[in-house]
Amino acid sequence: MFSRRELADAFRKFEQTVARAAETRDWDAWVEHYTRDVEYVEHAAGTMKGREEVRAWIRKTMTTFPGSHMVAFPTLWSVIDESTGRIICELDNPMVDPGDGTVISATNISILTYAGDGQWRRQEDIYNPLRFARAAMTWCRKAQALGTLDDAAARWMSAHEGMT
Repeated sequence: MFSRRELADAFRKFEQTVARAAETRDWDAWVEHYTRDVEYVEHAAGTMKGREEVRAWIRKTMTTFPGSHMVAFPTLWSVIDESTGRIICELDNPMVDPGDGTVISATNISILTYAGDGQWRRQEDIYNPLRFARAAMTWCRKAQALGTLDDAAARWMSAHEGMT
């Protein structure tokens, strides 16, 4: 069992690292928050085991649309469950301003299981992929109307036009 304070401190550090990674687009420090044998469950991408699988996935995800256009991942709320060593939280995923100040985003629930020493041994992200697809398409249509649609988003939009 971990104390509430240790869990809260570790989660605060995790949030700071995520914010820095979103700003710099360097996800290595974020990956280092996990144990070497981490299990990361991402419902659309599957289950990854170990830091290197997580690192490969996050680099690909955050360098291709729509992940490449997400600018922050703030926690909207969180719960500390001391009995299981978990943090359950809702994260927002706002996208870059399409050009008129509009904020387009989707949220997910994440369950992080603590391992001690500032590291997490498991994370599960729970969300509706269609909600994320609708947000991405909304962003694309808005950017297209404003003349700010870039090539990567245009390719994604073309490939996904009929699904949302």
